[in-house]
Amino acid sequence: MSVINLQLKGILLAGGAGSRLAPLTHATSKQLLPVFDKPMIYYPLATLMLAGIREVLIISTPHDLPAYQRLFGDGQQLGLTLQYASQPRPEGLAQAFLLGRSFVGTSHCALALGDNLFDGLSLRGQLLKAADRSTGATVFGYPVADPRQFGVVEFDETGRAFSIEEKPVNPRSRYAVPGLYFYDNQVLEIAARLKPSPRGELEITDVNRAYLERDQLHVEGLGQDITWLDAGTPERLLQASQFVCERERLRGKKIACLEEIAYRQAFIGAEQLECVARSYTNNYGQYLLNLLNDSSLPSNQLQSFEDLPKVRANFAA
Repeated sequence: MSVINLQLKGILLAGGAGSRLAPLTHATSKQLLPVFDKPMIYYPLATLMLAGIREVLIISTPHDLPAYQRLFGDGQQLGLTLQYASQPRPEGLAQAFLLGRSFVGTSHCALALGDNLFDGLSLRGQLLKAADRSTGATVFGYPVADPRQFGVVEFDETGRAFSIEEKPVNPRSRYAVPGLYFYDNQVLEIAARLKPSPRGELEITDVNRAYLERDQLHVEGLGQDITWLDAGTPERLLQASQFVCERERLRGKKIACLEEIAYRQAFIGAEQLECVARSYTNNYGQYLLNLLNDSSLPSNQLQSFEDLPKVRANFAA
């Protein structure tokens, strides 16, 4: 089944200095580091694709942007339309909407952070629900052990979002907001009016708070089967690789295989998939070739591992 949202564009933020992963990032972009058998950036791009998004803007540093262009080109091999934008200095996540203003145009948009990974049975359904919302913003809540390193959302007694804070010293809840956000076109105007925070950044939490003040912020709890991983530190990068390796080994299906997602959602056809598959001379290429003879996997099971034990990240400071 193909689900394409022509009113929603994606922004994938793959910039930053990668200081938490130094010295690994002295010679390459953080989002090009491997998470098991694929570059880190494959995972958030897969998430956007599962939401039915086919137009994506990749934002990175002037130094690293050519590497992403070499990796993906114009996206045609995945049935995507990819554009690129340079971020000379990292000045906060909300800067993505200033850099991507002309790309977004009059559309709605989703922002995905390049070091965030999502997996689970109900993931695709929750993505499509957020993508189909016509007004306001949708973010997600995920319980973590130490929420002080994230945006934190607080709920009232009815389960409605009551407040949202960026990296609070004393969190009011243990629900972190992962690096995946869906917005209507108001986000361009909201981002343009932001002032830098005391950290000197345009905070994504301030964008979300603006929607909250307009009573247009929807906070969805991620399903109990869904795992969220932030691979932005050496420990979390290792954890993410171990998670993907184990799940792929037990299940025999790949996580965030972009070509498979494109094929299952009819972004590309069998001939195009075969052409891409034969460009590899390893097990990855053989996996893609095997898909041509296997039509048994429904599209809503592309990232479903309901028979495996759930892994929850322990986000220690």
